[in-house]
Amino acid sequence: MFNISENKIKNMCTSYEVYIRGLRYFLEGRIKDIDIDEILGFVEATVYGSRDYYVNIEFSHHGDLIDAACSCPAYYGQEGMCKHIAAVLLYIHNRGRTSNLSINQGAVENHGFRQSNEIISFFENKLIPVSAQPINIEVTMEIFMSGMYGKDIRPAISLRIGDKKLYVVKNIKDLVRSIDSYKPLDFGKNFTFDPSQHCFKESDLTLVEFFKEMNDIDKTVESNASYRFDHSGGLFRGKYLYIPYKILGRFLKLMEDKPLKVIAREKEYNDVKIIDRDLPVEFLLKKPDNNLVLNINISSDVIPLSPDGKHMFANGTIYNPSQDQIENLAPFYRAIAQSGTREFKFSQKDSERFASVVMPNIKKAGQLNVDATVKELFYQQPVEASVYLDKNDDAITVSIGFTYGDITIDPFNQKHMDSKLIIIRDYEKERKILDIFEQSGFKINKDAVYLDDDDLIYDFLAIHIPRLQELCQVYYSESFKAIRLYDSSYYRSSIRYNEETDLLEFNFSIDGIDKESLPSIFASLKRKKKYHRLPDGSHLPLDTDSLHNMSSLMEYLDLEGEDLKKDIINLPKFKAMYLDDSLKSFDSVYVERNLAFKRLVENIMEPKDTDFKVPENLEGIMRGYQVTGFKWLKNLSAYGMGGILADDMGLGKTLQTIAFIMSEKEKSSLPSLVICPTSLVYNWESEIQKFAPSLRALVIAGNKFEREDMFREINNADVVITSYPLIRRDIENYGDITFNYCILDEAQHIKNPSSVNAKSVKEIRAKGYFALTGTPIENNLTELWSIFDFLMPGYLSSHGKFIARFEKPIAGNDNKDSLKELSKYVRPFILRRLKKDVLKELPPKIESVLTSELTEEQKKVYLAYLAQIKGEIEEGIRIKGFEKSHIQILAGLTRLRQICCHPSLFIENYDGTSGKMEMVMELLDELMAGSHRVLLFSQFTGVLKLIEGHLKKENISFFYLDGSTKAEDRRDMVKAFNQGFRNVFLISLKAGGTGLNLTGADTVIHFDPWWNPAVEEQATDRAHRIGQLSTVQVMKLITKGTIEEKIYAMQQKKKELINSVLKPGETFISKMTEEDIRELFRV
Repeated sequence: MFNISENKIKNMCTSYEVYIRGLRYFLEGRIKDIDIDEILGFVEATVYGSRDYYVNIEFSHHGDLIDAACSCPAYYGQEGMCKHIAAVLLYIHNRGRTSNLSINQGAVENHGFRQSNEIISFFENKLIPVSAQPINIEVTMEIFMSGMYGKDIRPAISLRIGDKKLYVVKNIKDLVRSIDSYKPLDFGKNFTFDPSQHCFKESDLTLVEFFKEMNDIDKTVESNASYRFDHSGGLFRGKYLYIPYKILGRFLKLMEDKPLKVIAREKEYNDVKIIDRDLPVEFLLKKPDNNLVLNINISSDVIPLSPDGKHMFANGTIYNPSQDQIENLAPFYRAIAQSGTREFKFSQKDSERFASVVMPNIKKAGQLNVDATVKELFYQQPVEASVYLDKNDDAITVSIGFTYGDITIDPFNQKHMDSKLIIIRDYEKERKILDIFEQSGFKINKDAVYLDDDDLIYDFLAIHIPRLQELCQVYYSESFKAIRLYDSSYYRSSIRYNEETDLLEFNFSIDGIDKESLPSIFASLKRKKKYHRLPDGSHLPLDTDSLHNMSSLMEYLDLEGEDLKKDIINLPKFKAMYLDDSLKSFDSVYVERNLAFKRLVENIMEPKDTDFKVPENLEGIMRGYQVTGFKWLKNLSAYGMGGILADDMGLGKTLQTIAFIMSEKEKSSLPSLVICPTSLVYNWESEIQKFAPSLRALVIAGNKFEREDMFREINNADVVITSYPLIRRDIENYGDITFNYCILDEAQHIKNPSSVNAKSVKEIRAKGYFALTGTPIENNLTELWSIFDFLMPGYLSSHGKFIARFEKPIAGNDNKDSLKELSKYVRPFILRRLKKDVLKELPPKIESVLTSELTEEQKKVYLAYLAQIKGEIEEGIRIKGFEKSHIQILAGLTRLRQICCHPSLFIENYDGTSGKMEMVMELLDELMAGSHRVLLFSQFTGVLKLIEGHLKKENISFFYLDGSTKAEDRRDMVKAFNQGFRNVFLISLKAGGTGLNLTGADTVIHFDPWWNPAVEEQATDRAHRIGQLSTVQVMKLITKGTIEEKIYAMQQKKKELINSVLKPGETFISKMTEEDIRELFRV
């Protein structure tokens, strides 16, 4: 509750009159939009006046007024509150109560009719009483001046108004107040102006509005320099209204088609015309002696009405000159004002500058007449400029010549001035050339113009000589040519795959430059030098794309400059695709590739074109894209590389892998090892029995003693299947075993490189390694590094280098170049296909967001906890810092999410309801009535238990699965559900979001949003996958105005995460920052 009363509002207003105006605004419903945050104490509102004004008010946590501001002019020109702030405060004061104010029509609370009332009021105010007497208005502009030609000139207007006879308006401000307040204004015994009885002519209404606006401006004129024209008071002074020069143009525009009287220099001009035309001005140029003389013929009655010369009064006419005349007459006006003369002399030594620079501009200001004796002296020819460059010791010198006809001018030697001719020079072109030398840092002494700084010499060679060549002829001495720029942008590179050594052989060279110079060249590049000075004295520019690209490539390949001296640089073959992709983008680098290298790249990047055959028993079963995935695995394994099969959920990663294991069995008797989540162990076994019955599958599960017996059977197996938890416990038993392939299913289980899972699987010995996961990145790039560290250790460098090279620049600074490089690195080793791209026959998936509202009891709980948690977290961050407050933040966020679901999840004895729970109960009833089959996911088992109770009450049969469900029971429930038993499956998101095939469902409900959208998509794909025959409806339930809306918004951004790396050109976000957390609590 805010502590504000009517008396307080009155006392804080500038005057009682302002309070009454604010009261009128409040009652007229002029508050268009208002946003009140009682928790934070902020109020924002839009108030309609002569235009929209924006009001901001701040209260303390005790409800006391701290500060208020408004965007209107009056707020800045007075100490108290303006009428707009008063109106908003009256609105706040009168919320939820019956107002005791004497006037109650049109109150702000009447939101439903506010806009309609405004429309009616607008048109009512335009109505003119039938008996209204038209008023005539006469405007006189008087020019007060204490000097001439723009010095202390102040235009002011006076008025006469009346119906039959015109009366002098003795105080224009009083007239404006009368019009505004609809109160009569007495002009004597014979005439009283009464707004209710009189009306202005329609042609004069814009003028009346102008007077009103000037009244508003008058309040701020003293504090606004752009309107201030003197220091002796406001705009209204008795019968005069002084017009600031910034506004004079608007006033004159209003008067263009109206009679205007002007009084200037005690002379009266009637019916003054206002025209857009240059003043009539004439110039005469003559040469009575050695000097040029310029006479200006301009009316002596000219009065500049504004300092900028935009409005001029002369001989009964107001001129609005062109910008050309304004700019070019200005120096002459100033000179006339200072000297009082209209004749100006230019000495013989200045005559050339006058003729070349001043004279062309005079023609823009008026008519120029040149005496015949002067015309004979003018010498005008196009300029030919020449520059001569030479080398003198460690400096370069320059000579410059500007040739006009048969006269050559040295700009540093004015001997030509002895000529009686007046050369009209092209100073603009001369200046452009001389500016180049000035910008280049050239120095002048009595003997030469020279440059002796190495860096400046390089800039001159690289930047400024090309500019000179566009303007003039440039000539070089033989000694100067020795310090030239090394003009070779021709770079060579060769890349070969040596099948005998199983290594890449890389070479790089620059035409004409010895390999011994390459390390020092790249060292200069690392020091961010612009050039490198070669042994012969020439300069090699380093700011070329090719060199920068090659330097970046060396860094990413972990090469040093000294490596470039070698004729052959050996690299591991798994860098072939990155190297090939990078070199393709180097436009000026000629790259030679041998056939073996080309074949390697083509086989990996275009696996569908290779000759590998799927096992015979799977030829009619595998789809085209699955065959391509099989070939991709085969190609990588053929070259001793690993990769991530990252297909969308439900596209058959398991089948592609089984086909690969089966085909590789023909080449080796070693078993392959599959490591997967516990819930998928028996799924792998059944899939192998279904698609590859000839493979002997061994599941290592059970207690310690049972597993020890199973280890003795490994040599008799073709495929060994175990889980992540068991690989941790049994890792010592794998120490002496070498597998054909080690394959991780749901490889995101090793996303944390420090986890026991990750460390354990990386100890497994195998000839090849592969990973299966639809989400190779869930939160940050380290997760991707960890998987690659399992597949091909060292490919993405050490974890520290990876963080410095990729994760920090991308996640911290949104560095697009680093993102592009990482994408080039990993893309060849990640095969990702989406269902929408490869399964054209798969029924559509229709996603929708259903919004529920908090119930009243629920809302009270939510707001109370929000305020409490927000305060606790801010205090925690203040004391411990953001990084050490993560657990506290997570706990707070979890509490808010639980309240959105149902407060009873953690509040004992809560007997209220939940808006979302009510929605889902109704939704389930409707879905059951429509014979739909539903998967319902939630992260909170408590939510599932609440829904379970409702389903039992309604006699709706269902399956229930959470983390405590045994693997065998999971398999049986999935089978039964897909066979049509029971219509609802309640599933814990964490326990059942992956590894299940539930195509028997046609509806998926996500009861509560999870931070990572990939996890929800995995869960959705339990139903939307191969084998699904029905359209799948996906419903996401979000509670309006809560943290859930923020989570959903973050989900939409985070969907870019995987594609940013796998598909170049997109961006992504990483883990939440402190600002993200603060944004979550702004609900």
